[in-house]
Amino acid sequence: MMGDERKRGKPLVLVASPFQGHMTPMLQLGSVLHSKGFSITLAHTKLNSPDPSNHPEFVFLPLSDNFSAIDASANYTKFLEALNNNCKMQLQDHLTRKIEEGKDEMNHTITVIHDNIMYFAEEVASNLNLPSIVLRSCSASYMPAFLALPRLHAEGQLPVQDSILQELVPELHPLRYKDLPFNDTPTEVATEMLALAERVRTPSAIIWNTMEFLESSALTQLRQHYQVPIFAIGPLIKMARCPSTSFLEEDTGCISWLDKQAPRSVLYVSLGSLATMDETELAETAWGLAKSKQPFLWVVRPGSVSGSEWIEFLPEGFTEEVRGRGLVLKWAPQKQVLAHSAVGGFWSHCGWNSTLESISEGVPMICQPVMGDQCVNSRYLSYVWRVGLELENLEIKVVESAIRRLLVDEEGQELRQRAISMKEKAKYSLFKGGSSFNSLKDLVEFTLAD
Repeated sequence: MMGDERKRGKPLVLVASPFQGHMTPMLQLGSVLHSKGFSITLAHTKLNSPDPSNHPEFVFLPLSDNFSAIDASANYTKFLEALNNNCKMQLQDHLTRKIEEGKDEMNHTITVIHDNIMYFAEEVASNLNLPSIVLRSCSASYMPAFLALPRLHAEGQLPVQDSILQELVPELHPLRYKDLPFNDTPTEVATEMLALAERVRTPSAIIWNTMEFLESSALTQLRQHYQVPIFAIGPLIKMARCPSTSFLEEDTGCISWLDKQAPRSVLYVSLGSLATMDETELAETAWGLAKSKQPFLWVVRPGSVSGSEWIEFLPEGFTEEVRGRGLVLKWAPQKQVLAHSAVGGFWSHCGWNSTLESISEGVPMICQPVMGDQCVNSRYLSYVWRVGLELENLEIKVVESAIRRLLVDEEGQELRQRAISMKEKAKYSLFKGGSSFNSLKDLVEFTLAD
């Protein structure tokens, strides 16, 4: 019976990107929409492909991308162009077949929901007269800054001069020049990035993984700018009943270690799936953790320090100094870790998924942004929402101070109270009558009307 029901559900084709921070919300969105009766096909690259066994309710459509490993750091724009060019005709052929097959079976129009960097999907949908919806996996607050980049470049304000990094950007309160995306990027590279962003032109609607109470001002601006329905549906991690979406193997043994720690005593440290550091930064981080005298759970990905296998570059004496108080591992089950009662703080790169997960669990943050929208997220966490501390640099004393401020001092208690308050607001947004509940209902009706 379940199989028949799935066949009859309105078909959605979700086009996912191969980056962890983009794949996660797409899989979560697919699970949410499947629970509402939609039939889900997930089109994905062979690079970083998801595990079908984790999502038996989906049909999977692998797209040959001609990549064996991500080399986006070498030239991100060329990588994205090749990715989109390589996948386009395969998706178009598949959808053409599905349309032909479905003519005698159902009246439902296929709707394409695509990640914003997979812009080829919008072109394919347009060619076939299908509605397309874009999923934005960044914060809504990031987009006004991103949209302002052409103007700032034209005014000669980018790349940003060191002398004005701390100054507020006119018309982009509360952002400083240092918070702008691509603030240190050469003009020609930034121009290429903006040109790629312009490839997403005419979606029927936009889905944002966020909450109205959290980003109401930015969402208002974006609705005026795009002039299409914007559905703020989040946090998806709390709405979706799906297993892990991680590309990396999670070390669940850390949960039993956390079980032995005092409530809200442990600092969880993880800078995401892409960030790297050099040996000096690793050493400063290590000794800052050691000298804080606080318990910690530290994720150090293999290869996150260039040339390393794993932790062989940790400074001499560090392991002995923190024995019994710190645990270093390759990758953690972040959702479980942040929900654990022993975790009192999260030192993060402020990627949007991590930010939402921390807010959803009421965990205050130490903010160390690295790239993309992370600087904007860090500024909002520390200055607007006031549930995070901005880490100015990686000097040992600065790191030690930030950890103690968060976990020991009165300042940290105040951050925690605000974080718990935000957790409650996030929870209520998902209840009947809450903003995310209503937005999901509106999205379902909008999609069924196509």
